[in-house]
Amino acid sequence: MKRVLIAGVGNILLGDDGVGPYVVRKLAANYVFEDGVELEDLGTPALDFIDHITGLDALIVVDAVNNGEPAGTITLYRKEDLTRQVSGVRMDPHSPALRESLLAAEWFGGSPKDVTLVGVSGESFSARCVLSEPVQAAVERAMRQILIALSRIGVGFVRQFAESPARTWWMRKPGEVQA
Repeated sequence: MKRVLIAGVGNILLGDDGVGPYVVRKLAANYVFEDGVELEDLGTPALDFIDHITGLDALIVVDAVNNGEPAGTITLYRKEDLTRQVSGVRMDPHSPALRESLLAAEWFGGSPKDVTLVGVSGESFSARCVLSEPVQAAVERAMRQILIALSRIGVGFVRQFAESPARTWWMRKPGEVQA
């Protein structure tokens, strides 16, 4: 059994920065994954990220990125891309924690061999609990890239029979009640 973490990273209070947690919740609501696969909303981790990734076989992170691409663009980064970044270069607000955690995890039991960052280019990072239209439109494509990454490493999953909403308090309209 492979140990795999699918981590949503980002601040749900800052617009498109919340895409990572949203995608992870939507995946959890619509798919069943084989044993050993965990889905977590990690918020905005610092070096505590090491605790989540040490000893994993694979890590898939979904996060908003600020890479100069149009909003809603999906860009995949592999472990090599993430660890070769110099400290002053930031692909997203969480890159330093991700990079440093991957490097430090080698000392504490091993960094995952297979690492993928599914980056969603953001449009707005202002204080609001709503994804911009281009980023909302990219959610399904981001999910598809995560499922492709799982298939590539031989990890199984099954789609639920009916589509379920992500059930996030921060994406509900005023007055809407969670079922």
